[in-house]
Amino acid sequence: MLGVIQPALVRFHDVRSTDGTTLRAWGNGGTGPGVVVSNGLGTNPYAWPTLLQPDNGLQVVGWNHRGTGGSERPASGQVDMDAHLDDLAAVMDDAGLDAAVLVGWSIGVNVAFEFAVRHPERVTGILAVCGVPGATFATMLEPWKVPPLLAQAVMVNLARLSTVTGHAVAPVTTRIPWTRFSVNLLKTARVFAADADDAVLRDVVQEFFTAHPAWYARLALEASRHDRVSLSRITVPTALVAGSKDLLAGPEAMRSAAGRIPNATYRVAEGTHFLPVERPDLVLEELRRLLERVR
Repeated sequence: MLGVIQPALVRFHDVRSTDGTTLRAWGNGGTGPGVVVSNGLGTNPYAWPTLLQPDNGLQVVGWNHRGTGGSERPASGQVDMDAHLDDLAAVMDDAGLDAAVLVGWSIGVNVAFEFAVRHPERVTGILAVCGVPGATFATMLEPWKVPPLLAQAVMVNLARLSTVTGHAVAPVTTRIPWTRFSVNLLKTARVFAADADDAVLRDVVQEFFTAHPAWYARLALEASRHDRVSLSRITVPTALVAGSKDLLAGPEAMRSAAGRIPNATYRVAEGTHFLPVERPDLVLEELRRLLERVR
C-alpha cells in the first residue's frame, strides 16, 4: 500500500552516450549512496515515488530509453543490449559514480545483470524488481501456466505485429486523456493493483503513452534477443522481489534465478508487474536492506 509520499521534483538533464546519442537523464538531487535505476522498457522516473524523494538519503539517477521520454533515437538505429549498457555507463559517469547499486525493473533487470557481468567493478549490489536476468519472454504468462517456448513465441510475434500496427494506433494512444477515470479503468482490468495511488499511476501512464508504440515494439524485439546471464558470475549482494500476479516476469522464474545466485534474497509481494508503483514503500525497504548488506 502506498504511504504518504510528498511530491518530488524530478531533475532532468541531457547526457551524451558513447555513440553520440543524447539521453534524457534524471535524478532525485539527493546525497548518499549511489543508486542507478535501470528502468522498465520505455518507462519513466515517476514509477519510483519513494526513490525520487530528495531527502531519502540516496543519490538516485536513471535515464529514459532511446527514443522515449525525451531521449533521442540513435542515428545508427542501435537499441540492443550493448546500447543499453553504454547508456547506463554514460549516466553513471555523468553522475560521478565509479560504482553503485543497480535497481532494475522488468527488462531493466536484464540490463543490470548484464552490466554486472561485463563491468563487475562498477556494481556493488543488485535489486531486481519483477524481472529475470535474461530470456525474459520465455517467463511471460507464467501464472497462466503457458509453456515457456509457447509464451516466448506469442509475445515475440505480438511485438513483431506491433512494429506495423503501432503506426496506425499511435494517433490514438499518444492522445489518450489520462484522468482518474481512465486510470481506474486499468485497475478494473487488473492491469494495476486496486489500491495503487491514482496520482502516481496517472503520471506514469501518461508519460509512458507519449512513446510511439511501433518504436516501443522495436525496443521490445531487441530485448527479446537477450539470452540468460551466467548467474555464477554474480558475486555482489543481490535481492529479487516478485509480484504474485505478474504476467510479464514469472515469480517462479525469479525464485529459480535467486536460487542460482550465492546468498541472494527472494521475496514475493502481493501485486502485478508494476510493483514499483503499487508497493513503493516495500521497494524502498528492500533497497535499504540491500544497502546494509553492501556496507
